[in-house]
Amino acid sequence: MDNKQTNSYNQTAPNPHHPQNCRSNMQGQRRHAPVPAKMRALWLALLRQLYPNRCPVCDRVLFDAWICPSCDAKLKYVSQPVCFQCGKPLESSIQEYCSDCQKGRHHFIQGRAVFCYQGAVRGMLYRYKYAGRRDYSEFFAVQAAKRYADWARQRGIEMVLPIPLSKKRKRRRGYNQAEMFAKKFSELAGLPFDAKLLVRTRDTLPQKRLSARERKNNLKNAFKMSQSVVNLNKVLLIDDIYTTGSTIDAAALACMQAGVREIYYLCISIGQGQ
Repeated sequence: MDNKQTNSYNQTAPNPHHPQNCRSNMQGQRRHAPVPAKMRALWLALLRQLYPNRCPVCDRVLFDAWICPSCDAKLKYVSQPVCFQCGKPLESSIQEYCSDCQKGRHHFIQGRAVFCYQGAVRGMLYRYKYAGRRDYSEFFAVQAAKRYADWARQRGIEMVLPIPLSKKRKRRRGYNQAEMFAKKFSELAGLPFDAKLLVRTRDTLPQKRLSARERKNNLKNAFKMSQSVVNLNKVLLIDDIYTTGSTIDAAALACMQAGVREIYYLCISIGQGQ
């Protein structure tokens, strides 16, 4: 990505939580005369002081950045070589596909991820999913857009779809982390977003303690499209972690059965390929 494109996802953006809430509240109200740019800039600057960002690694208060430079250095970003299909990092540039993609057939065409699932990334994602750290969404989306907004647009993505949680799990957790990340990414990438098109038909067991075969069986018929999508050809599925690909494959199959021709995916983190 060239410098001009990279700069468009500036990491010194305003605080993700409260300014966004203010904007969404304003959109639902009656329209008034536009706020002057200078006044709006002052308002956002005030909000940054009142509600500063916190580093997603060390939790330090930050006023002009998403993450501490020293903490950013602890995160391992996915880089080449990667599996051509699933995007897992590979040890050799000679290798085109990881062992999983060589052995099995996926229902998606290609996928990519931002971070390698190791070290500080593990703790960061745990807090994002289970400790209510919704404010991490903006940081993840900014990093994803810097690396993959062009990739998504070049593939002609027509809709961004988050992997849904069951109603029971979403009610217990209070939010769907994949949905929050997907919404922020779609805004930065300029792509349509729909959180209701792909739905979960039933509650399933947590995937992390299941074998690859058990994961596949656990998610069989767990997703469906809420309506016919005969005019939707290319979609981008969004999730937080890619391990064996069972979740993405099950969701991709549901998309295919509803008429989608090409499915891609983007995740926050991914495991190492073999």
